[in-house]
Amino acid sequence: MFEGTYVAIVTPFKNGQIDEEALRNLVDFLIENKVEGIVPCGTTGESATLSYDEHIEVIKIVKDEAKGRCQIIAGTGSNSTNEAIYLTKEAESLKVDGALLITPYYNKPNQEGLYRHFMAVAKNTKLPIVLYNVPSRTGVNMKPETVARLFKDCENIVAIKEASGDVNLSGKILELTDGKISVLSGDDALTLPLISVGARGVISVTANILPYEVSEMVRYALNGDIQKARELYYKLFKINKVMFIDTNPIPVKTALYYMGKVNKEWRLPLCETTLEKEEIIKNTLKEYGLI
Repeated sequence: MFEGTYVAIVTPFKNGQIDEEALRNLVDFLIENKVEGIVPCGTTGESATLSYDEHIEVIKIVKDEAKGRCQIIAGTGSNSTNEAIYLTKEAESLKVDGALLITPYYNKPNQEGLYRHFMAVAKNTKLPIVLYNVPSRTGVNMKPETVARLFKDCENIVAIKEASGDVNLSGKILELTDGKISVLSGDDALTLPLISVGARGVISVTANILPYEVSEMVRYALNGDIQKARELYYKLFKINKVMFIDTNPIPVKTALYYMGKVNKEWRLPLCETTLEKEEIIKNTLKEYGLI
């Protein structure tokens, strides 16, 4: 089972290319702040605009720099089943701990198509698979019944990153799987509420900038210390919201820029936020003592 805080790490760029030095430094920063794992090449890592070679290079760099100090769950999803299989096999050859696979975007497959897609990938790898449901970005919502069917029919489908924004969906998934699947929050603002109904942790955006605080909140919650978890939940409440005032990862990369960790650079069609929103991000970082 995957449990704890996993960071959906950004992909730093420099003059349009992967900034290896910044990426390695960020991996070290996250591990030093006690996260359980790192997730390269997810939505926050701008996977949709990475070439095959870049995708594999980012996973390789993160795995190499981690040096076994935390788990690595590689983002290997795609709206093409064949592409998802290819990327997952490549990640497996790098000996990562798991693969994160998003529901196919744009195609809008029905529930049977989703089932067949994930089964096809799972049959081509021995890696533990984390399903990823984020309908606001993909245009398709994977129903709890489909998740439960996949969990029942495939032993290496072990977890789901649930980012629908609906706590009820996570509750239903846990009910249908007898609480055996590892539900990981895909929404920082809902991590504590989801843990309260049985989730095991989070794949976090905010943990790029506050890894220790997010990890501590999750650890307290999983250990039953709800009071301390709640205190950190309220402390993180504002910054969790600010990290999504524009399309992810625009705000978190802006924050990391002001923290001196990455360049303020994205891959088109993503670009910088407005001056007004950038000022909100900067002021929030000052409030949290990060700059």
